[in-house]
Amino acid sequence: MINRRTFTKAAGIGTGAAAASLAGFGTPANAASAHRATGGTPTPTVPVMAPGTHTSFDTLKHVRAGVLDVGYAEAGPAHGPVVLCLHGWPYDIHSFVDVAPLLAAQGYRVVVPYLRGHGTTRFLSSRTVRNAQQSAVALDIISLMDALKIDKALLAGFDWGSRTADIIAALWPERVTGLVSVSGYLITNVEAQKKPLPPKAEYAWWYQYYFSTERGRLAMEDRTDRHDLCRLVWDTVSPTWHFDDATFERTAAAFENPDYAAIVIHNYRWRLGLADGERRYDRYEKVLATRPVIDVPTITIDAERDPFTAPGNGASYRDRFTGEYDHRTLGGIGHNVPQEAPTAFAQAVVDVDRAF
Repeated sequence: MINRRTFTKAAGIGTGAAAASLAGFGTPANAASAHRATGGTPTPTVPVMAPGTHTSFDTLKHVRAGVLDVGYAEAGPAHGPVVLCLHGWPYDIHSFVDVAPLLAAQGYRVVVPYLRGHGTTRFLSSRTVRNAQQSAVALDIISLMDALKIDKALLAGFDWGSRTADIIAALWPERVTGLVSVSGYLITNVEAQKKPLPPKAEYAWWYQYYFSTERGRLAMEDRTDRHDLCRLVWDTVSPTWHFDDATFERTAAAFENPDYAAIVIHNYRWRLGLADGERRYDRYEKVLATRPVIDVPTITIDAERDPFTAPGNGASYRDRFTGEYDHRTLGGIGHNVPQEAPTAFAQAVVDVDRAF
């Protein structure tokens, strides 16, 4: 393993397909060379796997954690270093169906939970508020780690999963060995969210504003409308991903969770300041509103064809990451990065792990 004190100097040598590094690790193609240059253990190269190679997980489990009974997939050796893979919306654990075996083959214990309101994850009590504010979702993952007796894990996610991983890395860095965050720094500042974005960016967020209306809520509660709306989002945010109907339907099953509509609607309304959170999370939200920096080793990923990717090759959030860092842009890839580009995503996990 490379020494952290010499890491930044040693690793800043790579350019190429994954875009120029802003601070550090080098690209997947030459990351191993960076480690060899300092006499460290070469970073393994993840074998290329075509997207869609796998369609299911071998092991699905449940555990009581906090206010939830969490459904999750698991792969790899039980005592391997842990990688927690966190999905977004409108997706589920199948976003990592190819990533998980790639990481398991490298010796990692891979845990892929359904977020609250998704798939087989259920609230333990009917009295629990169906709240999807960012700190509540992050605390779900902390509770899951506690329930599984996981002291530390590498966190890797996209969309809601990136936001959740970013929050945990910022508030509980002692629980995080490394971070892979698609779209970079996604911690929400509700007050800042009230300011309009450029029109093209607002256009991409059409469903967020739709969900702010009663009409949007009713659409999410209707099984057919919900299915078709989520399929439209898949088609538009991943324009180069040629997935088949069966791939979407495997994930769409997760939308049948009885709390799905309530969780999705609250999440997007809360972000815009149109729905209240719970007072018990105020202390976390006050810290998150300050845009705390993240000091754990991090690789951020931008997807070239994702309409939510900010311009500037990660420059807009670079100052939020103060530890060992690399930024990568994946050409021709849309929003669902781990499912569209499983090899590149898994390689980022392996590379960030070797920052220690």
